[in-house]
Amino acid sequence: MVTRITAEFEGPESAEMALKKIRENVSGVYSTNFVYNRDSNKAEKLRGATIYTILPTAVTSQNYLTAVLESPASKDVIPEPSRSRKTTVFIVCDGSGTNKISSILTSMGGNNIYTPLT
Repeated sequence: MVTRITAEFEGPESAEMALKKIRENVSGVYSTNFVYNRDSNKAEKLRGATIYTILPTAVTSQNYLTAVLESPASKDVIPEPSRSRKTTVFIVCDGSGTNKISSILTSMGGNNIYTPLT
């Protein structure tokens, strides 16, 4: 009997580590995959960056820039829903190792683990 198990993690890094551990330690796993909001990577890249703002030129400046402002970038520039790195993992297995898979997911920080009743 083919079984599909799902769980949620705080970020793709921890989900990937959990899936690797499952593939290495549980037999009967057909496939593993995870999905997360890839736009959240933009917020992570903003850490320690600088935002440059170019002030518009005046009509009399002969196309020269009047000033450039710098300010530290923050991930707060991107709205909260887009910053969420919540990751959902999917495991398809033969059903014989569901208890072991659930244990690994829990120990690696998985939440909302769904294992169908057998």
